[in-house]
Amino acid sequence: MTATLKFGLGSLNGGANAYPEKMIFIAGAAEKAGFETIVAGGHPFLSEKQSRIPSGIRMLDPIVTLTFVAAHTRSIRLLTGIILLPQFNPLILAKELASLDVLSGGRLIFGIGVGWSEHEYEVLGLSYHDRGKRADEYLKVIKAIWTEDKPVFQGRFVSFSNLQSFPHPVQQPYPPIVIGGNSPGTFRRAVEQGNGWFGFGLTPEEAATSIAGLREAAKKYSRGPGLGELEITVTPRGPVDKTTAEQFSKIGVHRLILTPPQNGDTTAVEQFIKTAGSSLIGHV
Repeated sequence: MTATLKFGLGSLNGGANAYPEKMIFIAGAAEKAGFETIVAGGHPFLSEKQSRIPSGIRMLDPIVTLTFVAAHTRSIRLLTGIILLPQFNPLILAKELASLDVLSGGRLIFGIGVGWSEHEYEVLGLSYHDRGKRADEYLKVIKAIWTEDKPVFQGRFVSFSNLQSFPHPVQQPYPPIVIGGNSPGTFRRAVEQGNGWFGFGLTPEEAATSIAGLREAAKKYSRGPGLGELEITVTPRGPVDKTTAEQFSKIGVHRLILTPPQNGDTTAVEQFIKTAGSSLIGHV
């Protein structure tokens, strides 16, 4: 029997909805309607050379956003969808995320990616071409910080010993880790280190192609111990009705992230959430 499809609400920290009062309203309405997840992600800054995102868009930090949302909700899960992991210090990031998991009572889902803008890496003084290797290593660093009382790590980019970082996350051994992207390296990383995979802006056909890529990667690479089944999360391209949701479910998607209206119309957002709650959540 196919499991019921889970639904998340995305883009909470961007555009016209990224204001405190609106975020409180949207998160509360989503939780009441039965959404399983609230999603916040994005770039620390946008490159004017290479950005695919409209200039001047308001974009709040995802960890700060989800911490704020956690204080105004009780049960909805909190997904960083996504954080560009190679652009951050992994020890500091591990502390911030563990703190969010503790303050939210164990509701964090840690979504990561590596990004596509070379200019953003240049500004940070980082090699764009090493970003995949950094992501692999940083994930191992964060897991060590989250699970070991006296972590020791020796790597290409990070090495440490004689330190400790408490508290650990509420979720043990650590919060679910979701790997975003569509490259072969992403598929390998998801298989080897992820609890899940995240695809953004996909049709059912495109999602099916990515899932096939993940299955091919699973034939080549060993799945890490205790990771379980790879959970598939997708933000669909375009509107979603019951028929579209069922198409995603049939190809193996476990969670759909819906995007509410971004025009600042609170009534339109409220209606969007109510419609999804009544026609999709629990019905697919």
